[in-house]
Amino acid sequence: MTYKPGTHIIAALASTETHLLEKYASLRIFVDKLINTYELVNLGEVYHNFEPQGFTAVICLSESHMSFHTWPEYGRVNMDIYLSNYLRTNDETVMKMFLAIVDFFSATVISQQTLTR
Repeated sequence: MTYKPGTHIIAALASTETHLLEKYASLRIFVDKLINTYELVNLGEVYHNFEPQGFTAVICLSESHMSFHTWPEYGRVNMDIYLSNYLRTNDETVMKMFLAIVDFFSATVISQQTLTR
């Protein structure tokens, strides 16, 4: 079997929708929908709200992972998504998920790195 590298997107986003950056509840629902839509497998997750605001989230997928960290006081989200191409090609899926997340936060992309690994 030949190794097929996958796509990893690392990004910093800016959002004025600070209510979406304060607590993880709405992102968790959205991420669960993404996972179901793209038929990914959630192996486990950690979501944590900080006081007085902001959250961190790490979702472990059989295909790899997603992570988020927010700073509502700065209107910032740092995130990454990596999906391997072991059983199927997920490169297009990574980009679709990334664009959906940018849309979810009504964000602008401050910086984005796309790695093939």
